[in-house]
Amino acid sequence: MTQRTKKKLRKMGITLTILVLGFLFIAPLLWMIVASIKPETMIFKDMGFEAFIPKEVTFAHYSKILFSDNINFFHYLKNSIFTVGMIVILGTIVNSICAYALAKLKFPGSDLILIVIIALYVVPFESVLIPLYIVVNNFGWINQYPALIVPFIASAFNIFLFRQFFMGFPKELEEAAQIDGATPFQTFMRIVVPNSKPVFATAAILTFVTHWSDFMWPLIVATDQSIQTVQIGIQYLFTDNNIQYGQIMAALTLTTIPVILIFIFFQRYYVQGITSSGVKG
Repeated sequence: MTQRTKKKLRKMGITLTILVLGFLFIAPLLWMIVASIKPETMIFKDMGFEAFIPKEVTFAHYSKILFSDNINFFHYLKNSIFTVGMIVILGTIVNSICAYALAKLKFPGSDLILIVIIALYVVPFESVLIPLYIVVNNFGWINQYPALIVPFIASAFNIFLFRQFFMGFPKELEEAAQIDGATPFQTFMRIVVPNSKPVFATAAILTFVTHWSDFMWPLIVATDQSIQTVQIGIQYLFTDNNIQYGQIMAALTLTTIPVILIFIFFQRYYVQGITSSGVKG
């Protein structure tokens, strides 16, 4: 066997392994999508490989979810889009400005602040849940949108991510702006931000995915259905005496679509942002 043949076989083996692993990772997602278009009686009947090939297709589950009188799916979806969108927008602004100050503006205590931020990142959310609830309750935000948005605007991980990226930003561009009389804030807005699209996209994607699937915190602070998010709305499907798994799969599929679209459209920036933020320390 020649060396060239060995390389081809090795390449084929690696490709096959990647395809198999890729299928294993997306198999639950594929099963969920296929189950959402199966009749209720067929969802758990075929659990072998045929589970991914529907013998009969129906979109009744989607119509029941979208046009149901019992569960206003669009209302829950609107609340999720609003709350997560505000977290992404406000969080990106606040975290990027904070990170730029820590990366480029040396002031007394800056290193200590960075250490505290990194330490906060490893603190599990469950450990601060009760104190955070007490604070939110004292502000009178229970069953109001600020309770779902304000606590998550600042993110220790995103601040560190932005800082790592800004540490590697070309100093020549900033020095040129300073020579032209630009203030640090003007330099940040006019020079740094337009040239930092990958890290902004990365932070936005990670924030969106994290808070789109939030369940525990909205369940605690949003007991009023008027501001409940889509993850809470889906749970009402489990409270029925006759659980319809087809409708559950349809609802889960609909809530997964925004996440998939975000990754499809911003995948290139996401990879660049992760790579660029990890090379500088």
